[in-house]
Amino acid sequence: MAPGMSDRLKDLSEAVARFARERDWEQFHTPKNLAMGVTIEAAEVAELFQWLTDEQSRKLPPEKREHLADELADTFIYLLKLADAHGIDLVEASHRKLVKNAAKYPVEKSKGVAKKYDEL
Repeated sequence: MAPGMSDRLKDLSEAVARFARERDWEQFHTPKNLAMGVTIEAAEVAELFQWLTDEQSRKLPPEKREHLADELADTFIYLLKLADAHGIDLVEASHRKLVKNAAKYPVEKSKGVAKKYDEL
C-alpha cells in the first residue's frame, strides 16, 4: 500500500487485499494480469453505452446505472491493485497528473475546445 494514501482508499485497498488473500488469488494478480483486467473491465463499461444516443447515455435507467456502478467498481479495484503492486498512491498520482494536464491544456487555449494538446 502506498504511503500517504487517504483513509477511505487505504481501507478499500486493505479490504481488496484481504478478499484476494482469503481466496489465495494473489498468485494470479501480477501487474500484467491486473493491467489486462483493467482493460477488460473498462471495455465492459464502454459496452454499456454502445449504441446509446448521447441523451440516453446521460439518463441511464436505474438497473443500467447499477450495472455501470458494478463495472466501474471492478475497473477501480483492478486499478487499485495495480497501483498497490507498484506502490503508487492513485490520489497523489492523479493530483500530479492534473498539474501536468494544466500545463498541456492552458485554459486560454483549450476552453471549450476538444483538441489534443499538440493541436492547440
